[in-house]
Amino acid sequence: MSDRPELSVLSSRAAQIVSVARELLEEEGRDALTMRALAARLGIRAPSLYKHFPNKAAVESALVELGMAELGAELYRAVDEPEPVPALLRAYRAAALAGPHLYRLATQGPLDRASLAPGLEDWAGTPFFLVMGEPYTAQALFSTAHGMTILELDGRYPSGSDLDRTWAEAAHAFELVRTGR
Repeated sequence: MSDRPELSVLSSRAAQIVSVARELLEEEGRDALTMRALAARLGIRAPSLYKHFPNKAAVESALVELGMAELGAELYRAVDEPEPVPALLRAYRAAALAGPHLYRLATQGPLDRASLAPGLEDWAGTPFFLVMGEPYTAQALFSTAHGMTILELDGRYPSGSDLDRTWAEAAHAFELVRTGR
């Protein structure tokens, strides 16, 4: 696995705040993640949070950074599998489904790249390139994985769809592209 960029340095209290923010996010969704709700979970008053984070956006950026680092680590593990495309898609899907609200926070809407650890976004996406060997095909594979993930999270596939098979078919199609068959 390629060396992950160093993440932003957090004090132990700030790391605790991010951990509790993640719990709140996953339990109740993005709309429930407010400074007031976060402070209540921590048993403190909201103004105390501002000693560690200037605003809610900074807490969200710390969560996005954490989410990207974790997803990237899972994707790098898939690269060396005997069938890397299916392994990569399985890893991507599993990570997103395990933390759907964090996944959405990290992948939907504009991304404040300046708030992330330098190089983290590129590092987290590199497994797609390592598997496909070509940047535009890698981007197409990522786009497919993201689109399928959002459709699954939103319950947009027809009822009774065999999503495991749908994902396997996507993997098969990209494996054919990767191997040139």
